[in-house]
Amino acid sequence: MQIPDFALERYFARWEFAAEHLLCASDVEGWAMADLVALADPETRALWDGLRLGYTESQGKPVLRAEIASLYETAEPDDILVFAGAQEAIFCLAQVLVGPGDHAIVTWPGYQSLWEVARAAGADVTLHELHAADGWALDVDRIRRAMRPETRLVVVNAPHNPTGALPTHAEWRGLTALCDEAGVHLLADEVYRYLEVAPADRLVAGADAFDRGVSLGVMSKSFAMAGLRIGWLATRDRDLLARCAALKDYTTICSAGPSEILALIGLRARERVIERSRAIVAANLARLDAFFAAWEGTFDWVRPRGGSIGFPRLSADVSVDAFVAELVETEGVLLLPGSVFDHPGNHFRVGFGRTDLPVALERLDAFARRRFR
Repeated sequence: MQIPDFALERYFARWEFAAEHLLCASDVEGWAMADLVALADPETRALWDGLRLGYTESQGKPVLRAEIASLYETAEPDDILVFAGAQEAIFCLAQVLVGPGDHAIVTWPGYQSLWEVARAAGADVTLHELHAADGWALDVDRIRRAMRPETRLVVVNAPHNPTGALPTHAEWRGLTALCDEAGVHLLADEVYRYLEVAPADRLVAGADAFDRGVSLGVMSKSFAMAGLRIGWLATRDRDLLARCAALKDYTTICSAGPSEILALIGLRARERVIERSRAIVAANLARLDAFFAAWEGTFDWVRPRGGSIGFPRLSADVSVDAFVAELVETEGVLLLPGSVFDHPGNHFRVGFGRTDLPVALERLDAFARRRFR
């Protein structure tokens, strides 16, 4: 299998544990282990205390799949397949769903594996480009025009990484109806679900929208438990899940037992978990609003509608790559240049899920003052 380097992961391999402040992190501040275990109910506490470090069920622990299924309106436990993170789920789905002669449509800019794995499997991929001038909006009519008889898969990340965009309910209904009528699977990458700025904007989950709808979820983002490496696919297409499960036998086989129990604890306590994440994100988004208002003319800011990331543009006559490099070297603050997404627009990703954002933003402000004033 030939596949290009994952540019974002190579970038983080260099900087993630070297920079003092990650002002581009895509996740929410992780839970402390003791705090998470303290959320356990009597059943999950007993599961944790009695855990033995053997193999787990390859589909995921039944009680965990039942809890994940409860996140959806129509899903049952057999509609859930657990993976070692969202990345493995993406890999398995693309490998079994598309191949030579097939076609996929994927939103861009975005998370590279959402299209590269399909390309590596031999599929032709059309990137559905989102534009800042349109508020990073999804264009359902353009997706319709890009459809072909050999189209097998449409991939949409909503809320979207890196822009924070979110389709309207009408756009989402149009897209799911289009895929349903065409007999095309829709992978709804919903790893930022529950972090919508306005909860009323939360979309119908892909798995609930129609039979070929597939929801991708993970404990890493909205649930703030990236270290667990627990993700899942949810869909009523059980034949597709069976094919993914068969491929998973060649990847991780099964997830880590401790991670599954900790994920179950977090999901059982999800109201408190999500409330914490939403509070961190909301406070930091307000700080970013103030920052970009103060720097109007230097930065362009399309306010995210969901998630814990945004994709502003450096509008000053300076390369964002040079700006980002100088910032991390002098201030220890890391931003993610758009070039990592192969995006040419002088944009950069900013993350606002971490609790050190106030300090990082102060350093960015001080650096910008020296640089531009």
